[in-house]
Amino acid sequence: MPHPVRMSRKMVVAPFIVVVVLAAAWSAFWFYAASAAETKIANWREQQAKLGRVYRCSSQTIGGYPFRIEVRCAEPSVELTGAGSPVVFTAKDAVIVAQVYQPTLLIGEFTGPLTVAEGGQPASLVANWSLAQASLRGLPTRPERISVTLQAPTLDRVTAAGSEPLAKADRLELHARLAAGSISDNPVIDLAAQLSAATAPVAGPLAARPFDANVVAVLRGLKDLKPKPVRTRLQEFQAAGGRLDITSARLQQGESVAVVTGELGLTARGRLDGTLRMTVAGIDQFIAANGGMEKLAPLLGLDRVTASVGGLDRLGPVLGGLDRLASKLGTSTRERAQTGLLGLLGQQAELDGKRAVAIPLRFTDGTTFLGPFRVGEVAAVY
Repeated sequence: MPHPVRMSRKMVVAPFIVVVVLAAAWSAFWFYAASAAETKIANWREQQAKLGRVYRCSSQTIGGYPFRIEVRCAEPSVELTGAGSPVVFTAKDAVIVAQVYQPTLLIGEFTGPLTVAEGGQPASLVANWSLAQASLRGLPTRPERISVTLQAPTLDRVTAAGSEPLAKADRLELHARLAAGSISDNPVIDLAAQLSAATAPVAGPLAARPFDANVVAVLRGLKDLKPKPVRTRLQEFQAAGGRLDITSARLQQGESVAVVTGELGLTARGRLDGTLRMTVAGIDQFIAANGGMEKLAPLLGLDRVTASVGGLDRLGPVLGGLDRLASKLGTSTRERAQTGLLGLLGQQAELDGKRAVAIPLRFTDGTTFLGPFRVGEVAAVY
């Protein structure tokens, strides 16, 4: 009768042996993959350094066994060493993760603050956040899609007296997808950005109140994505007839909503050229929230309109007087009057079921026109 006992023991031991062998094989595979990842990272850093992007870590570790490859980089920094003074970006910590069974999807999490310094000088800008995540689909040398999400981002300028707030938001999302070409040959890039409860006092009083934004655009005309001076890149972009096509942009501030489409490019003098078509609803709330038309007109450049509008060389104060007159009228009459003020610049329209005004904003070799009126000049970008 001992024979059945020996058979039962084999039936118990055999699966255990199989599990041990599979675990050993998987462990060998994981350590091989981790070693290969370390080698690829080193080769990639060497390649990037030749292109003018120097990546460093004060220390680097690889973990994540058994199903992930997790690279942790302490004090990560990127030094852009193109022509001119180098610019260095430094953060506190970074973790990059890839599943063993899905190596072409990298997910990263970054710990702030992120400092920006130029030419060996102290940091001039500091960015921070409560959570920062990024994902890259494809290979680092051949990316297909990149996404970045920041919770509660802030941006400050460092001054001798401390720091000056430049911008902040509840949430920021940035997405870029290679739609055509490659990073080394005429890339066409789909862009998308979302902002929630953002403020940017540095951009002027109109951006000092919280606003939401959702922008979708296509960037065409880049020669490649190699690091190079901004002036050189912009000149190449202009020479190739490059355009930023804004297919959809929606901005909301309180009850006021603006939808923008159009395209922008550069002239040979490095000045903006193109047309944006804006449809704005809730103009009366926008005017009231920004201190009335008398205060709003200078911000929009209306006080610089010249005699081409029938002998009035300062349309802003005139509109301000009309606004004060409208404020004495009933609510509905006032709404129609205020809408009519900016209606001088465009055509009546409807947006989200509300009364709106459609206004073209044109840039002609840097000269800016709001509707039919010339409102100023935009400086050359190079």
